[in-house]
Amino acid sequence: MRPPRLDQPFVTGVIETAVGPVPRVSQVFSTTDRLGAFKVRWGIRRMQYRVDAGLYGIGEPTAESPVFVTANYKLTFDLLRRAIASADAWILVLDTLGINVWCAAGKGTFGTDELVERIEASRLAGIVDHRKLILPQLGGPGVAGHEVAKRSGFQVIYGPVEAEDIPLFLERGLKANEAMRTKDFGFMERLALVPMEVVPAVRSGLLAAACLFVLCFLLGGLSLSKALEWLVVPAGAIGASILAGAVLTPVLLPWLPGRAFSVKGLVMGILSAFSVVSLVHGISMLETAVLLVSIPAMSAYLAMNFTGSSTFTSLSGVRKEMRFALPLEIGGAGTGLLMWIIALLGG
Repeated sequence: MRPPRLDQPFVTGVIETAVGPVPRVSQVFSTTDRLGAFKVRWGIRRMQYRVDAGLYGIGEPTAESPVFVTANYKLTFDLLRRAIASADAWILVLDTLGINVWCAAGKGTFGTDELVERIEASRLAGIVDHRKLILPQLGGPGVAGHEVAKRSGFQVIYGPVEAEDIPLFLERGLKANEAMRTKDFGFMERLALVPMEVVPAVRSGLLAAACLFVLCFLLGGLSLSKALEWLVVPAGAIGASILAGAVLTPVLLPWLPGRAFSVKGLVMGILSAFSVVSLVHGISMLETAVLLVSIPAMSAYLAMNFTGSSTFTSLSGVRKEMRFALPLEIGGAGTGLLMWIIALLGG
């Protein structure tokens, strides 16, 4: 395992330790950091937004300073860095392949083996006198604390759910109250995740619309005006589905009926489909049926994608939902497409 590079933008120098130099990270959240966070929120170079795994220091850490463990997804790393900007601490970054703590714990990359190996590779035992590691609570599913203690000699202590509570957690002697252990999923948190779901949905939607336009153009005798006229219904269905499934469902999540995200997306899709039908005039009964069938199906699918952004889901639950919902969603979208083609040929 190679040590972290010193030429990363947020590294301001080195901290000399008993086992060699350790990169010092900036306590200032720069314009570059803010721009990077904005871009990744919109899905730009999402999987490349990572930092080198390894040990870092912030402030003027000593052998008695706390050691925080986090993922190498830079958005996660920066949340921790901002929360402890006024502290003197060590940051042990695990190689989670650029994935956040919650998802990486479920996938196994934020796990016991990686943590133990990273402790050894960074020679952490030679840098700090204590044997305590502060892990994010959402990383718990991936780490067996007793195994870490047995194999490395370091005790795992779970910090608060929210990084902003870390200063109080430190003041309380590494003890969390009930509020620090509770995770909600408020409106602003859901809204912040919407762009990351919308961008790939729009990309796929544009590709699908382009393919359908070519089909309309060929079936319409190479008539551009007729192709654009025929494209109105499927384009409307795609746009309404994205709005319903990737925007309105997460925003209105607590108020939509059902536990499964696909059910919530289906409900929002049905409401959206009837809204679209009421606004569009001059289409046939078959085209109306296309909207009523395809919009709920695609909305349910897009809403189901949001399960990976929420802490209120489980891997087994998601798998169960996919086995049940995915065939219905594919069937609904396929039925809508078939009815639309029949409407074209019949026209």
